[in-house]
Amino acid sequence: MCKLREGFPKSARLLTSESYSRVFRKAEKSNDGCFTVLWRPNGSSEARLGLAISKKNVRHAVDRNLLKRIIRESFRKRKNEMAGMDVVVLTRRGVPIHKKRLLRDSLEGHWKRLIERSC
Repeated sequence: MCKLREGFPKSARLLTSESYSRVFRKAEKSNDGCFTVLWRPNGSSEARLGLAISKKNVRHAVDRNLLKRIIRESFRKRKNEMAGMDVVVLTRRGVPIHKKRLLRDSLEGHWKRLIERSC
C-alpha cells in the first residue's frame, strides 16, 4: 500500500531572487532570539516559504540543514492558515540549534503573529 505524504512542493517555495527581493522590500516583520520572519501578501491563494540560513550565523551544514527541516515542517503544518502570504525566515546569530522545542515554540509564535496581523 502506498503511503500518501504531505511534502514541501515547489509551489510552496520561494524559488527566485526576485521573489525574495519582493518580500525584503516591503515586508512586515517579527523578531525574537531565534528567528526573524518577514512576510508579505503574494496575491495567490497559497502560502510560500523562503529560507535564508547563513553560514555566518550557523557554521555547520548539518546544523543549517536541521534548522531548515524544522522550519519547513512547522510551516507545512500551518501553511493553510497563512494562505496568500510569502514568508522568509532568517536565523539569528547564536540560535540554540539543539533545543528543538524552543525552536518550534519560537516559530509557532511567529506564525501566530503573522496570522493575526494579516487578517
